[in-house]
Amino acid sequence: MLGLVLADDLLALFIFWELTSISSFFLIGFHAEEAESRRRALQALVVTGAGGLALLAGLILLGLATGETTLSGVTAAGSIAASPLATPVLILVLLGAFTKSAQFPFHFWLPGAMVAPSPVSAYLHSATMVKAGVYLLARLHPALADLPLWTPIVASFGFVTLALGTVV
Repeated sequence: MLGLVLADDLLALFIFWELTSISSFFLIGFHAEEAESRRRALQALVVTGAGGLALLAGLILLGLATGETTLSGVTAAGSIAASPLATPVLILVLLGAFTKSAQFPFHFWLPGAMVAPSPVSAYLHSATMVKAGVYLLARLHPALADLPLWTPIVASFGFVTLALGTVV
């Protein structure tokens, strides 16, 4: 997680992003002799890994839209609203962030992740992976906030996730 937070290069950010998914897989599957542990580990890896691939595509398109390969360069370039790549970037980045941070409708993998040994599991899943998605949205806010769908989508999915977490 420290690498993800400190990374300025988009490729490095993606590598550290995926290392959290791989760490999660090994941690959830710690009790490898139990089929349920293996199933939940694979579920978390598939969901966060698919989101990671979406994020990779989004970061590549973001780099093409801004001509930058660093987060600082992307944020300095400002909004990508005028780019024809803006909507695909928005969708792909949100998919990556929502899957990693277990936002609705990708929230189903997180309870299963809690079969991993505690307190490491609680730290990795609730304090790290969930925050990684939120952190990514905050870091990319300067480039994506001017897109008309940014605020409604982020706020709506965040509210639905909050409501489900409160009720369920």
